[in-house]
Amino acid sequence: METLEKIRKAYTEYVLENGKQPTSVFQFAKKLKIAESDFYTDYASFDAIEADIWLTIFNEAKSTVEADETYQTYSVREKLLAFYYTWIELLKAQRSFVVYSYGRLREQGAGGSSLGHRARSMGQGATHSQVLSPFKDVFFDYARDLLAEGRESKEVEPRPFITDRYPNALWGQTLYLLDFWVRDVSKNFEKTDSAIEKSVNTAFDLIGRSPLDTLFDFAKFVYQNK
Repeated sequence: METLEKIRKAYTEYVLENGKQPTSVFQFAKKLKIAESDFYTDYASFDAIEADIWLTIFNEAKSTVEADETYQTYSVREKLLAFYYTWIELLKAQRSFVVYSYGRLREQGAGGSSLGHRARSMGQGATHSQVLSPFKDVFFDYARDLLAEGRESKEVEPRPFITDRYPNALWGQTLYLLDFWVRDVSKNFEKTDSAIEKSVNTAFDLIGRSPLDTLFDFAKFVYQNK
């Protein structure tokens, strides 16, 4: 087992058994029988380990759906649904750790309010936690690509002033679904599946073309030709 994987495995086991991070890198490395310098070769801190785990889960979900040939034939709405379903399945495999890490972030909060409250209120994905930052960055890249594809397929309606906020809205949706899943006590997390379907469909109903866009286009036409 390579050192990086060894560190991640030992760290995950430690926090699940103790409910908190190790006291120091020195003691953690000593117990793991590696040099402290070997730890810092891969990670700058314990938070960096957690950040890597969140990032790895996202990357695995993304690569899994994109490897499926049928995924390439999906609409943008269907692609996001497929991603979320796959992401949640991967989270299930590490639920104990995810609940621990998310709970710690929720306690820390961001800007004076809890992460859970921000997620439930769809607060534009407003946490600045170092632990979620790498995951957030790559999710934004993924969301921008999907939205660009959606604009080409006419599934996403460009709107002045708010189009640039669409990725923030999808990140807020992601935090909402994460929070919902962590709190979900339904059999096999069936309610989370429903939350995914309803939230994605609502999001695309809002960012897609609507009767208001048609009305705006008509008003613009009338103004330009009066």
